[in-house]
Amino acid sequence: MENRELSKKRIVFMGTPEYADVILKRLMVEADFEVAAVYTQPDKPVGRKKVMTPPPVKVTAEEAEVPVHQPLSLKEEGVAEEIASYAPDFIVVAAYGQILPRTILDIAPCINLHASLLPKYRGASPIQEALLHGDKITGVTAMLMEEGLDSGPVLAWRVIPVSLHERKSDLFDRLAEEAAALTPTVLRAFGTIRPLPQCDADATYCRKITRQDGLVSFEMNAMTLYNRFRAYEGWPGIYLESGLKLLDIEPDTGEGDPGKIVSIEEDGVTIACGDGAVRIKTVQPPSKKAMDIHSYLRGKRLKIADLLV
Repeated sequence: MENRELSKKRIVFMGTPEYADVILKRLMVEADFEVAAVYTQPDKPVGRKKVMTPPPVKVTAEEAEVPVHQPLSLKEEGVAEEIASYAPDFIVVAAYGQILPRTILDIAPCINLHASLLPKYRGASPIQEALLHGDKITGVTAMLMEEGLDSGPVLAWRVIPVSLHERKSDLFDRLAEEAAALTPTVLRAFGTIRPLPQCDADATYCRKITRQDGLVSFEMNAMTLYNRFRAYEGWPGIYLESGLKLLDIEPDTGEGDPGKIVSIEEDGVTIACGDGAVRIKTVQPPSKKAMDIHSYLRGKRLKIADLLV
């Protein structure tokens, strides 16, 4: 038993959201790895009542009695020395939210599990970006980290198809599972992998998502509008200039002036767009609860050929 314990590879894990948590949980059940410490972002206020809420990774680590650290910056004095004191064989990073400085990169091989097929969609929101572009395939990349933004050489990757009806939460879950399966494989084979440099000329980048990105118009192409709905599910969501949130929509067929009601069916209402149409099922008016589209139309006394406002 002692020899088995001694042969375990020690890992310092860095990550924050559910995507990272799935990977952490996988590493914790692998017999040949020991998660020595976890680094995650500070607790944040959540909801209208601003309740201080720990990241999912912190909850998992504390339940397993693994030391948790939440520095505001990895550049803080003493952080690199603290990480080095755990004598890690690897530093595994997944959606952590900070760029690692050279002082940490030099401690041990730092491996990032990025939710895109690099060099495509470097940055903080690759899953949303794939949906915004209507990509039919995406994947996860295991990358050896360097000081640039997701620019390090590739160690391995997994590719998955993306369904037209797949939304952000679904794709997050699937990619997290793929990354969790890939991580121990890469760590075990690390000594035999020849890293493949990325082609910077092919790189694309994600910009930070803001609430304003959720503003949509029926002047848009129907697929553009629908892809925003898929990508911005949950937050920021999509909403019209009037503040009406579109909570459940799908592509549809129909023609007419943008914003006009084309048809009213039992399972939704078809609205014409700049090109094509969308079927809306659930909406939420400003300062009100979510409601089915039929209730909204009745309240506004809207009918076929009227503008949805």
